[in-house]
Amino acid sequence: MSIDQKQRQRIVASQRDAWRRFGFHPNALFWSNREIQETRFRILLEAGMQSGDSLLDVGCGFGDFSAWLEGQGIAVLYTGIDLSPELLAEGRRHYPALNLVEGDLFEFDPEPGSYDWVTLSGALNRDHDDDGEYARATIRRMYETCRKGIAFNLLDARHEWTRGRWDLQSFHPAAIAELASELSSNFKVRDSYLSNDFTVLIWKQGTENV
Repeated sequence: MSIDQKQRQRIVASQRDAWRRFGFHPNALFWSNREIQETRFRILLEAGMQSGDSLLDVGCGFGDFSAWLEGQGIAVLYTGIDLSPELLAEGRRHYPALNLVEGDLFEFDPEPGSYDWVTLSGALNRDHDDDGEYARATIRRMYETCRKGIAFNLLDARHEWTRGRWDLQSFHPAAIAELASELSSNFKVRDSYLSNDFTVLIWKQGTENV
């Protein structure tokens, strides 16, 4: 299930505009500041990534998650994918060693179990016209692709301002927890770190979480 082409064009155009205004900065990724961006990274890390693990970062932007992990002393084998050619080009300038690929998860088409971890931070926050079906399909494909687990964040529909934004997509944590339970009995929902965001950590069935 690849992304709708009209939606893709809107996302790419929006990212291009933000990048032209802000350059190499979290604002170009629609984060209000670096602290907010890194707060989300910190919760993703609770999945248990370790040095030497392979990681696929869906909607990677510049590839900042890899640099942040290195700052925590964790050197993963990182691959990032994103729809925006401008963000990827900027990322390659700042992180020339990273493997950054243009496309969405379905175009990239990884083999099942081909990465230890698959992560996503903020990439499903933009408005979609499909009632969240693309987001759910993406989460399922992330789980198929991992060997150890996945970690992703979404906007929280219980937050009034977030829920009321026409240009944002939000979800009820309980509904995403139900989806997670269909994939694995070993999962966790974290919703206490920011008022309008929640993170889901899902470990591969049969894998011990940390």
